Amino acid sequence: MKRHLTCIAFFTFAIPTLKPRFSGVLALAALSTLLLIVVSPAQAQTETVLHSFANEPGDGNYADAGLIFDSSGNLYGTTVSGGAHYGGTVFELTAAGTEKILYGFGGQPDGSGPYGGVIFDDAGNLYGTTSYGGASKCSNAYVCGTVFELTADGTETILHSFGGGYGEKADGTDPMAGLIFDNAGNLYGTTAYGGNLDCGAYGCGTVFKLTPKAKGKDKVVYKEKVLYRFGRYAGDGQDPYAGLIFDDAGNLYGTTFDGGYYGYGTVFELTAAGKEKLLYSFGSYKGDALHPNAALIFDNAGNLYSTTYDGGAYGYGTVFELTADGTEKILYSFGAQAGDGEFPIGSLIFDTNGNLYGTTSFGGAYYDGTVFELTAAGTEKVLYTFGSQPGDGIYPYATPIFDTNGNLYGTTPHGGDLECEAPYGCGTVFKLTP
Repeated sequence: MKRHLTCIAFFTFAIPTLKPRFSGVLALAALSTLLLIVVSPAQAQTETVLHSFANEPGDGNYADAGLIFDSSGNLYGTTVSGGAHYGGTVFELTAAGTEKILYGFGGQPDGSGPYGGVIFDDAGNLYGTTSYGGASKCSNAYVCGTVFELTADGTETILHSFGGGYGEKADGTDPMAGLIFDNAGNLYGTTAYGGNLDCGAYGCGTVFKLTPKAKGKDKVVYKEKVLYRFGRYAGDGQDPYAGLIFDDAGNLYGTTFDGGYYGYGTVFELTAAGKEKLLYSFGSYKGDALHPNAALIFDNAGNLYSTTYDGGAYGYGTVFELTADGTEKILYSFGAQAGDGEFPIGSLIFDTNGNLYGTTSFGGAYYDGTVFELTAAGTEKVLYTFGSQPGDGIYPYATPIFDTNGNLYGTTPHGGDLECEAPYGCGTVFKLTP
């Protein structure tokens, strides 16, 4: 099971309480406890496929991660594979749907397989991770990965190649989510595996920090520090597939897909010094949420929200709330109605009325996935069912984003132009209009 990150358009947010130095999408989202979208609530939706991947030579395939906007309204994202060297791409898409491939990954010593999305710094450079490739040899030759920077002219720099290894100095491997900045320009993220190899053949994952260090004229290198290695004690979390968020005090929050006291995943807090606190272990009662695959978001009161891939009353996943004192509440169990979505992989976003929005990877009228709305009272509405028209996207993994007019944008890893690897297609970028 692979997991991905949530990317939110930076100009759709209210101004955060703690304003970061960097204007990267996840930096703004993560450093704020105010994640309310400044748009009206969505109603019934009309879908437009803005782009079908692999509709031309060198195009990307399989868009797993979410999107971000620049200040001009252009969209940016990644594809896991495809591109000129078949290792995935970073792409730009205009509001009219014109695509430009900014970079095609090529494997070692380059990265390949960017499952996570990208973020901006103030200079317009993009940052992200790849799950594979890189210059370092790993404990598993096929599981390594990188952190990369991409300038506006398409020049890529590998900031760190993950190396695995053994013991207390073991690096992480296989980052599957995107990054966040702090005020000082340090980058933070997770690796799904690596770290403490005592907990399994491939390790149980890490939280890492990359610090920029000046080295000569106009050259900056990044030094990595592993802040935490999962699986350190019985009941610790394992396999953090999703990215991180900050609170105003600089503490990090995230989820692990596995581990915990019941084996079904956790929510954790990590101080800047690397001290972990387990906030919740999933699976403590019948019908509990299981296996969180997505990043968290805060509301104004400091409560955490996200989805779980399965569990709940019907076994098809949940939307949950976690209070500051660690009290969990299942807000919605998928499968509660005919044509409902099933198995959410992405995270959530709020509108100004406190309604939540997200996607499910399966379910809906055609079992090809959905976009849903969930009111503060826990009433769910399926806004769109994928697979309803020829060339439609299917199986959405990532969180949708709003523009300032209330339109929703997102990606699907399959569907679209079926001449690309029929019968499933190579994915789409879509727009839902109220």
